[in-house]
Amino acid sequence: MIILAFAVFGALLGALQARNRKGKPLDIAQYAAVFAMIFAILGVFVTVFLSRGA
Repeated sequence: MIILAFAVFGALLGALQARNRKGKPLDIAQYAAVFAMIFAILGVFVTVFLSRGA
């Protein structure tokens, strides 16, 4: 669930950033996808870190 939450947050953050830069709809979609992937990878690391600690 952590990974999914990070991915959704990243997608929203990427879409907002692209929209603030006056991006076209495909730019917004690309930013959202890339940020979602980056944040999902960060979520994997957080999940592994929390699992190891328990």
